[in-house]
Amino acid sequence: MKTSRLAAACLAATLAAGSTWAAAPMSRGEYLYKLSGCENCHSDREHDGARLAGGRKLATPLGVFYTPNITPDKETGIGRWSEADFMRALREGKSPSGYHYYPSFPYTSYTRLSDADMRALWGYLRTVPAVRQANEAHELPWYLRFRPLLMFWKWLYFDAGAYQPVAAKSAEWNRGAYLVQGAGHCSECHTPRNRLGGYRKGYTLAGTATGPEGTVVPNITPDRQFGIGKWKRSELVQYLESGIRSDGDCAGSLMAEIIDNGLKYLPAGDLQAIATYVADVPAVANPVHKAKKATKPKDDSGY
Repeated sequence: MKTSRLAAACLAATLAAGSTWAAAPMSRGEYLYKLSGCENCHSDREHDGARLAGGRKLATPLGVFYTPNITPDKETGIGRWSEADFMRALREGKSPSGYHYYPSFPYTSYTRLSDADMRALWGYLRTVPAVRQANEAHELPWYLRFRPLLMFWKWLYFDAGAYQPVAAKSAEWNRGAYLVQGAGHCSECHTPRNRLGGYRKGYTLAGTATGPEGTVVPNITPDRQFGIGKWKRSELVQYLESGIRSDGDCAGSLMAEIIDNGLKYLPAGDLQAIATYVADVPAVANPVHKAKKATKPKDDSGY
């Protein structure tokens, strides 16, 4: 999202002065589409790219990835995929032909979706306009271009399977956990990674200075010094639906896109559930500082 658009969104929300956003009726598939951030990653808005036609550049410490075309085009998109192919991609991180996807595609989170939600999301994606646009090759160091090695990465860091409710927790907490861990894929940005691209143990949602596209991603654990432990639950809900903090500051960079194109469409109950869950994750005292700009380390198309 460009700065001018963010400023306009913040101004509009400020002028609304406390009014509660009311979501228009959405299908289950459209709801999941917005929450999952499909449009944010798969649309190259910076270069006026077509919706979901791919080509967005994602710079990471491991290399540069270009998101693929996920429109129903049969030649360059996913028009030849079956529902089972789609579910396998989300649940197992594998293509229809069986090769492993890079975890730049957040299947490590999407795997937590239920079968019903995966089917609903697939149904919605089938309704978007097909766009013929070939995928761009990734820019990766030579040692990451051999996809079979991803099998070992998965063995180390990937736990496939739908979210399983925690019996000792409330329904609201479990709903929040499902949204944060699954479609919301919050850990993909907010949890720091090790040199192999796996999550650092004990640092869930603790922020990182080497986030996607070189962004600094804040600590959102309940730590009172470095996280959001001093935020009220209502302040977190307000931020998620409007992008405005209690001090008047606004969300920026990738988070502004996530809110503007996704989170603001969630019903109040789901936003409250997210706040309830995040407030209950282990607090981690992890200060996040600006890191040095990552260097650019090409691979076949797709994730």
